[in-house]
Amino acid sequence: MQPKKKTEPVGITALYCRLSRDDGVDGDSNSVANQKRLLTQKVRELGLGNTKFYVDDGYTGTNFNRPGFQAMLDDIDTGYVTTVMVKDLSRLGRDYVSVGNYTDSYFPERNVRFIAVNDMVDSDEGENELAPFRNVMNEMYARDISRKVRSAHRIRGNLGEPLSQPPYGYRKAPDNKKKWIVDPEPAAVVQQIFRMAMEGKGNETIARALQEDKVMTPMAYWQSQGLNRGGKKTQTNPYKWVNSMIGKILAQQEYCGDVINFKTYSKSFKNKTRLDNPVENWVIFKDVHEPIIDRDTFERVQKLVANTKRRAPKPENAEKSIFSDLLYCADCGRKLWYHSNTINKDIHFFVCSNYEKDYRGSCKTRHYIREDSLEQIVMLELRAIGECLRADEDAFAELLAQKTNKDMLVEKKQIEAELQKAIARSDMVLKLYEKVYEDNAAGKVTDEFFMQLSHKYEVERMELKNRIGELRKRLNDLGTQELGREAFLTAIRKFMQMETLTAPLLRELIDRIEVYETEGTGKNRTQRVVIHYRFVGYIELPENVFRQSYKADTRQGVRIEYLRSPATA
Repeated sequence: MQPKKKTEPVGITALYCRLSRDDGVDGDSNSVANQKRLLTQKVRELGLGNTKFYVDDGYTGTNFNRPGFQAMLDDIDTGYVTTVMVKDLSRLGRDYVSVGNYTDSYFPERNVRFIAVNDMVDSDEGENELAPFRNVMNEMYARDISRKVRSAHRIRGNLGEPLSQPPYGYRKAPDNKKKWIVDPEPAAVVQQIFRMAMEGKGNETIARALQEDKVMTPMAYWQSQGLNRGGKKTQTNPYKWVNSMIGKILAQQEYCGDVINFKTYSKSFKNKTRLDNPVENWVIFKDVHEPIIDRDTFERVQKLVANTKRRAPKPENAEKSIFSDLLYCADCGRKLWYHSNTINKDIHFFVCSNYEKDYRGSCKTRHYIREDSLEQIVMLELRAIGECLRADEDAFAELLAQKTNKDMLVEKKQIEAELQKAIARSDMVLKLYEKVYEDNAAGKVTDEFFMQLSHKYEVERMELKNRIGELRKRLNDLGTQELGREAFLTAIRKFMQMETLTAPLLRELIDRIEVYETEGTGKNRTQRVVIHYRFVGYIELPENVFRQSYKADTRQGVRIEYLRSPATA
């Protein structure tokens, strides 16, 4: 009897390459090109196929939040990857705890074969007793490099070399990267900001003026110039300045021509989070580069800022509305914010947080709704649902089942289609990144163009990763729909006993409330509100139980007409 042939798993052979700036001391041995040649040769020797490269160039091994590595993990979690191959264990990482977790737990749990070529590690051949010691040595190497880098960093900082990126308004000199020169376009914006501050204008007024003049924010400007800077890069409006941006610019002494080093620090080589250093630990070198703001103006602005009377923060125990975080604008999808009237403190209301006049957003109307009116609306609807349940519980439960089963099937198909599209695009973005990297290495693409495209692809890939996670979670949530209907019925029964609204009960019952802008004027003024319930969505109640339009006296002299939106709204 012949032995059965071993069945090879069908899937991707992931070839992972990583290079950090610290690896430059090893010459060309750790270059990405060298790693690719070595891994390609090993794949041929082992007869593995369907290969795919995942590359992280310029990323430290002590941090595992690298785009190429995370893309590989996404494909592993999806079930696409059957084998992971690296040049050696240090390419996977230089944190022995994390590397050990991947090699001893993560890969085996997902039936992924792991191979480290130069360290002679192959999970198909059993455990390698030397692997843990190599991981420890790799971390010690990273620790030693970090100590040397910190020492060099400290020496350069104490000699007056700027350790940070030049602030908005400056750029590095093309012939000397250690020198800052004035960048005329943003420098003019900085001078405008200080000039308006000297005129007594507040941060919000300055930000609004810059936005109305369509002045690009610092991040948007840097991106337009192909400069990769840290910070939030997903702002949809490139002209939307916020108070914190203005405050940061007004507080930067560097605009006087100074270099200030050691304003922040990190605790260890494993934790890269930057923490604020006490002012007494700063090292300041004055008049190093050309000033944008004269020192007298800067100091006068600091006094003005210090004397600015700021609005007192709300106390921690300030009362919140029971509807907070449940209301959304039906037009732009943003949350409605809760406010109290400044004159009559008894009047509470919600408005769209994206309203163009109040918050410099993109929504054209306020979507104003008073809290007492909203409470009446929700009470009316919940009482109507309670009447349906009380009249015929079985019929109402069947109504929910029919609706949710139909909605669930439609939604599931939509989510699955969107998920496949997102996964395919994520895979394409990674290939595009690899292509532009290879073109840059071959000299076909300039470094500036490579930086622009690589940043664009990285931002898109992170957005796709988040979207894929959300879609998978939603698919899992759909599987609990049946239990959700029972939870909804239980919450309705609880309301029928209480006949009052509380924040916990609302969150048991309601997923979101969409508020439309008011229509008409005077007595003909109406406003549409759509309530989406948890697990069951919008409920189409029988007309004999609840009319499509309902008028109610919410307070003295004011009547509202509540329009029930059709299910398609």
